[in-house]
Amino acid sequence: MSDKPIAVVTGASRGAGAGIAHALGSHGCTVYVTGRTRETGAPARGDTIDATAARVTDAGGVGIAVAVDHGDDAQVEALFDQIRRDHGRVDILVNNAAIIRDEMMGRTKFWDEPINVIDTLDVGLRSSYVATVYAAPLMIPQSRGLVAFSSSSGAVHYAFGPAYGVPKAGTDKMAADMAVDFREFGVAAVSIWMGSLLTDRVRKIVDSNPEKFGHILDSAETPELTGHVIWALYNDPDLMAVSGQTLIGAELAVKYGITDDEGRQPPSYRDMFDVHPHQQFPHVMR
Repeated sequence: MSDKPIAVVTGASRGAGAGIAHALGSHGCTVYVTGRTRETGAPARGDTIDATAARVTDAGGVGIAVAVDHGDDAQVEALFDQIRRDHGRVDILVNNAAIIRDEMMGRTKFWDEPINVIDTLDVGLRSSYVATVYAAPLMIPQSRGLVAFSSSSGAVHYAFGPAYGVPKAGTDKMAADMAVDFREFGVAAVSIWMGSLLTDRVRKIVDSNPEKFGHILDSAETPELTGHVIWALYNDPDLMAVSGQTLIGAELAVKYGITDDEGRQPPSYRDMFDVHPHQQFPHVMR
């Protein structure tokens, strides 16, 4: 069994998940990369879990691609059964998988969108719950671990509509409630607000017309930034002090002295838009 930290990043064929996995790989983690998109040729290219796993390995970690449809509980259970056999533990779980349909990202009203945009409640919210259920028995014996949920400020303000915002609000609440159950076992659960992401798609848009779109670079974050923040959190001896909280990734970057590419320090949505996470009250009812 490996001494390297064992991480799982769901929904990591592209975007935020791919960047988070890549960053964790640069810190030497063994990273299980999940998603539905496989590479059909060799070498691995494009937005696939195989390409992400290769990038993890190239960065200094060990990337392991496992095809998982996070809408299928049996496939998620099989993933963690495989990790149990191969490594016997999980140290970091990043719940990132989500269905984001193009129709929900426009300027339409929710009743003009297809009903299936609300599938974010299944692959997005429910899938994070299921993955954590199966990961928990592999985290608790170590009396240490981190479950990180990727989220956004859309949890507390209008962003694209209810099919986007409601799962984000639910994600923040899920982290808070799971933290209560995890606390006695030394496992932390946090939700992390990412900013606007500088994905490959966004970079192409900026490059197509720097004069028009160059301003995006002033505030956008690379997906890797969140991965570096998660690594810093995992290694923070005071991690349990923030368990249950929703945290702003850009603020954590400042706290831990992490800069983005080219030394940039992306701004916090708190400063840009005067939005911040809701407070969870300490009262516990059982």
